[in-house]
Amino acid sequence: MIQYPVNLIVEGRPCLVVGGGAVAAQKAAALVACGADVHVVAERIGPEVRALPVTWEERSYTPGEVSGFRLVVAAADSLSTNATVYDDGEAAGVWVNSADDPDHCSFTLPAVVRRGSLMVAVSTGGRSPALASWLKERLATEIGPEYEVLVDLLAAEREAVRADGRSTEGLNWQKALDSDMLDLIKNGHVADARERLQACLSSSSD
Repeated sequence: MIQYPVNLIVEGRPCLVVGGGAVAAQKAAALVACGADVHVVAERIGPEVRALPVTWEERSYTPGEVSGFRLVVAAADSLSTNATVYDDGEAAGVWVNSADDPDHCSFTLPAVVRRGSLMVAVSTGGRSPALASWLKERLATEIGPEYEVLVDLLAAEREAVRADGRSTEGLNWQKALDSDMLDLIKNGHVADARERLQACLSSSSD
């Protein structure tokens, strides 16, 4: 099945995690990191979940309660519970991810490398999480912290161009990226990298 890639904005939106163990805690923490308003329901809430800035209830999942949430992750120890959560989500039009159960997912979660605003996602469509994690680690060694600075420089220059009343279209951003900007950033010469960026964009607009 071909999946449609999308980055969801969950900040301030209610999200439900069903399950109270280590996997559920991992899923809840990822949502919290993106600013979601996370509620956890499970018959037993483990210490990892309790340590997170989430609300939680130590009880069984109530059929149909997914309807009060924008996004749901089913990570309970019981496969039947996870299946019920998925079925409820389908009925209510709520997106549900079931941990390690692609047949009960309306969305899957990729392995992610983050460098500030830069996010590189690796997905096998739920078929092999191990491969996705392995590729993520390989990419993490290639995409260092300098890429976070690179994104910030590019974004700042883009805003400066727009503030000047000019279009960002038609500027040779590729030329700038193909220059030695990244090496300059790696070596701590951020100001020089900014000048290189501006020079490349200026020459492309002549």
